[in-house]
Amino acid sequence: MKILITGASGFLGTNLCSQLETQGHDIIKLNSKNCDLTQPDSLLNFNNVSYDQIYHLAAWTQAGDFCLYHPGEQWIINQQMNTHVLTWWQKHQPQAKFICMGTSCAYDPDLALVEENYLTGMPISSLFTYAMTKRMLYAGLLALNKQYGLKYLCLVPSTLYGTGYHTDGRQMHFIFDLIRKIIRGKLYDEPVILWGDGYQSRELVFVEDFAKIAMELAQTVDNDLINIGAGEEFTIRHFAKLICQGVGYDFNKIQFDTSRYVGAKSKCLIVDKLKQSLPNFGLTPLELGLTKTIDWFWQEQEKLVPAN
Repeated sequence: MKILITGASGFLGTNLCSQLETQGHDIIKLNSKNCDLTQPDSLLNFNNVSYDQIYHLAAWTQAGDFCLYHPGEQWIINQQMNTHVLTWWQKHQPQAKFICMGTSCAYDPDLALVEENYLTGMPISSLFTYAMTKRMLYAGLLALNKQYGLKYLCLVPSTLYGTGYHTDGRQMHFIFDLIRKIIRGKLYDEPVILWGDGYQSRELVFVEDFAKIAMELAQTVDNDLINIGAGEEFTIRHFAKLICQGVGYDFNKIQFDTSRYVGAKSKCLIVDKLKQSLPNFGLTPLELGLTKTIDWFWQEQEKLVPAN
């Protein structure tokens, strides 16, 4: 197949491209350097191919408290990107199936995190703008399908982890930040200070597993929104203990700063629809996934855990 991917140089995009290429597909990889999606005509340069699939992974955001300080920019930039990609798809590539990423923060934390509730209630206030841009992206899929019959698939991931995460100094999602801080504590005898009391819970999916599931669903499911998660969550303290065991650091040395931003207290997706669509899907065990991720951190130590 001929497949175009936005956000191809990102954490998920890199892994997805690698797996698709291994299967022999012809991939066109877009990133901010070769295609500025905030510009209306940026995708016209890629009209020389009739695509079978379009994966839209690009988004303007970062982990941590980034959303607290950039709500206006997030709204404008992500709305521009999403609108331009959807417009190009409808006008120039209507034969292609459109696969994109939703976000778990679009769910109202007081409701069950099941697909039927994706557009219901209010997202958490600290992530409201980014969450609403993802809801609007999904609304766009529904509208284009209703009027033009275009085929889509929207995937809502839990937090992804694994090897190949960014090393350019941007804020990290919690699991990478935990590993980095604990390795620093081990190497440089620095205090390890984690945000919150450590009892907030999170769910993880290994990035290679997510890419594989996304590829399978893209072949078998049309016009739907599906959660992709592990179906279970663990506390930050649990993750920290596993990392400490892997790194050789004393968990009891960790300090918890309850004054810092922690986001939602709990975030575990209901994955019944995923189990129905892929009854035999399996995920990398957490301990194995963390071991691989920690090993990668050591390989990238100069970039990820430099000496001050």
